[in-house]
Amino acid sequence: MIGYYILIGGIAIVSWAVSNTLKRKFDKYSKTPLRNGMSGAEIAQKMLTDHGIYDVEVISTPGKLTDHYNPKNKTVNLSEAVYHQRNAAAAAVAAHECGHAVQHAQAYSWLQMRSTLVPVVSVSSGMSQWLIIGGLVLGGAAGLGLGWWVAVAGLVMMGFATLFSFITLPVEYDASNRALAWLKNKNMVSQEEYKGSEEALKWAARTYLVAAIGALANLLYWALQVFGRD
Repeated sequence: MIGYYILIGGIAIVSWAVSNTLKRKFDKYSKTPLRNGMSGAEIAQKMLTDHGIYDVEVISTPGKLTDHYNPKNKTVNLSEAVYHQRNAAAAAVAAHECGHAVQHAQAYSWLQMRSTLVPVVSVSSGMSQWLIIGGLVLGGAAGLGLGWWVAVAGLVMMGFATLFSFITLPVEYDASNRALAWLKNKNMVSQEEYKGSEEALKWAARTYLVAAIGALANLLYWALQVFGRD
């Protein structure tokens, strides 16, 4: 188990470093006012309109960096700061979340795949590791009996969660690319504002990359425990 704790600790440190950098970048570019004076909510509404999307509502949600698109009720949920503020960071986040709405409207395949996995992952992710540990305790490490099958079932569940993490990557990167292309092509931001928006979204995407790598490392570690190091 020492190796596992070292692995988890290393991933946690990298995740913290990326997350901390992301917050600093957003704080920095939150001080870069938009020349057009538009709020995040107004940016979001305009991007939706420019893409011919009229059935998606832009709403404010509590918290910081809690922004997300909900495909079930078709809402772009912007954190209070992003919803009201008028700066490069708010423009980047608002446009990014609308990028997901555009993906949904255009039936983007990676988003459809991720949405399909949501019900499975929501059930399996919380119990997969406990199943693996329980199976190993029951004698799964020897490859015999019910315990081994319990551990394998846990690995399969963890595999779905890992797959979900990697499918999320193209979804997030594509949403950012759509957002940045729209901001630039519609002259919504100046060159300096665009640079801030681009850097903010770049660090946001890296949080998903670290999460995916962490999920894969975790899966491989437990696979070694179940199937043996040989």
